[in-house]
Amino acid sequence: MTLVSAWFKIPFWQRVLGGFVLGALAGWLMGPAAETWFGPLGKLYVTLIKMIAVPLVLFAVINAVASLHGQKSVAALGGRTFAWFAFTAVLAVGVGLTVAHLVAPGEGVGTLQIAGDYKPKEVPPAIDVLLGVVPSNPFQAMAEGKVLQVIFFAGLIGFALVKLGDRVAGLRKLAGEASDTMIQITRFVLEFTPLGTFGLIAALIGGYGFEKLLPLGKFVIALYLACGLHIAVVYSALLLAHGLNPLKFFRGAFPGMQVAFVASSSFAALPVSLRSVTHNLGVDKNYAAFAVPLGATIKMDGCGAIYPAMAAVFIAQYADLDLSLSQYLVIMLASVLGSFGTAGVPGTAVVMATVVLSAAGLPLETIGYLYAIDRVLDMMRTMTNVTGQMLVPVLVAKETGLLDRAVYEAASTNVGLESAEAAGKDSA
Repeated sequence: MTLVSAWFKIPFWQRVLGGFVLGALAGWLMGPAAETWFGPLGKLYVTLIKMIAVPLVLFAVINAVASLHGQKSVAALGGRTFAWFAFTAVLAVGVGLTVAHLVAPGEGVGTLQIAGDYKPKEVPPAIDVLLGVVPSNPFQAMAEGKVLQVIFFAGLIGFALVKLGDRVAGLRKLAGEASDTMIQITRFVLEFTPLGTFGLIAALIGGYGFEKLLPLGKFVIALYLACGLHIAVVYSALLLAHGLNPLKFFRGAFPGMQVAFVASSSFAALPVSLRSVTHNLGVDKNYAAFAVPLGATIKMDGCGAIYPAMAAVFIAQYADLDLSLSQYLVIMLASVLGSFGTAGVPGTAVVMATVVLSAAGLPLETIGYLYAIDRVLDMMRTMTNVTGQMLVPVLVAKETGLLDRAVYEAASTNVGLESAEAAGKDSA
């Protein structure tokens, strides 16, 4: 019990950071063997996260729609949230284009070869993506982890519960209890995050190696710089404009950012980011229950805005092509609209890059140059995505009175068990 108590006394973010550092060290020392020995540990963690994500979203959205009705207009909140998603995406594209223009990652990189495992992505028609929001089989959608379809189905159930009123009071109460139960299960699973982080990073460093980064190191640096500036400067400015301390936000959002960076999946980070937004930053849990999962599907500042814009400029520079003002405008428009239009499509970053390159009239096959380093790029892209997915609900909650300022100012970094004492109670 003493060892358990000592473990839980360490702040959550420090445990995760320790797992990251030790994982990187193990991967560096063991090389490819680290992928064999520690890879399963990371895969187990991602599987656990995916296990809880769909039922967490399902019950949370049902409970949220039923609870928000009559208090705040769900449509008004959704519209305001969507508007902020779009506005921050425009800013992200601007940052990506500016950094790409200044750093010029496509100049002086020599001759590149298309990655051997690269396969061109087919971009589905917009009407197919739109129709894909409605599940033909909601149980299949849940089994396949199609979050947008799960949100749609859960929203319908929530509205039905409101419409039926007192006749389904027991079912409405059950949905709330199921949501609370999934939140508690989430807290249990998140305690595995430090070990999962260790396994994922050890396998990545050991199996990936650094030789793949050398030819495109300049692009990696440019992307990390652009994402870092977007998070640190743009997001901070928006928080300050709302009278909120950015340091408090990043402290509370840090666990979600850590998991996003390590797992490279907005879906895998969803339970952590939802917990961070409500437990650490004070956003109303009913509003967060549909805003955060929605953001995990369509809010892609890193994958859908910064990366496609930078990829377009990189390829133009590499091919010695001069982009016109109209092409820059097309890149910006395609990046913003495309990120919403490809919601739920696997491989969002590559699909988005394909959409933008096609719109700007650039050679599509050249995206294969960047595919060799996609895993390293995806870590920073996803962290940017998830940070934005947590930021927008905070901004909207502040505007609509759904933000608990006392919780925000306290800005806890713990998204797992509350304390050593809580751990003792849970294990009793």
